[in-house]
Amino acid sequence: MNEATFTFRVDEALKSEFSSAAKSRDRNAAQLLRDFMRDFVQQQQLAAEHDLWFRRQVQTGLNAAQEGRLMSAAEVETKFASKRAATRRRLETSAE
Repeated sequence: MNEATFTFRVDEALKSEFSSAAKSRDRNAAQLLRDFMRDFVQQQQLAAEHDLWFRRQVQTGLNAAQEGRLMSAAEVETKFASKRAATRRRLETSAE
């Protein structure tokens, strides 16, 4: 792994408090900053993946509507009432 130096300015009081907080967790400030950076990058990747998934879901719905593949509110309610009933039956069975 190639390593690079990351330099930035921060208020001296904040640096001191952060270093003390890191030390109380048996870590140094650099270790915590690397952890924070990894977590931030991972959160951004997950958010981007979710955004892509969501956009695909919306497009699928739009395509279905344009093609006339729609369900009435009553059909949706009937379908999900059946699913809820099946779930309740499974829960009752597993509780016994």
